[in-house]
Amino acid sequence: GSVGSQSMRKYSCVSLSTRQLNIQNLIGYEKQQVPVNAIMFITTKGIKICVSPDQKWVQFAMKKIDQKRTTR
Repeated sequence: GSVGSQSMRKYSCVSLSTRQLNIQNLIGYEKQQVPVNAIMFITTKGIKICVSPDQKWVQFAMKKIDQKRTTR
């Protein structure tokens, strides 16, 4: 079952967005270490946005997404 993971690998974060995203619009995230340490958020529209994991709101958003995943 490695086919699914390979297609995701094509998109990697190179530049990071510094603006805060609306947490309501985020449905998922992926952690990435290469080529830069980043969190890739996925929006309800399927857009992937890379942000720095060091920001406070990013940590909060990840927690919120985790909570949504466990309640379903």
